[in-house]
Amino acid sequence: MGRLTRWPDRRAEIGPLLDAMQAELVRVGLWETAPPPPASMASALPFCCDRLRFTQWLQWVFIPRTRALLDAGGSFPLKSAMRPMAEEALAGCEWDAGPLIESIGRLDQAINCLPA
Repeated sequence: MGRLTRWPDRRAEIGPLLDAMQAELVRVGLWETAPPPPASMASALPFCCDRLRFTQWLQWVFIPRTRALLDAGGSFPLKSAMRPMAEEALAGCEWDAGPLIESIGRLDQAINCLPA
């Protein structure tokens, strides 16, 4: 017998939100064609904040790892709170970061609503 659910599958929202984040980075000219050196992505700090810009971390670490997790049917963290970091990291940038921050906030919500 199939599993009964009362809520829509929030996992289905994650892929399109990653697509929206990527599209926004492309739109504002921040989607890079060459990856940073591997050592840049080996940081032990959250968001690789000591070695990458937040937008680089999204492109080279977060988006690929999250897509791989989706593809593999893996488990997501119980709590996601990237929006505050996005707001801090993108404050005062030269482009309108609102659409990217909004996508990140919606991604937080989708992850936070996944069953444990």
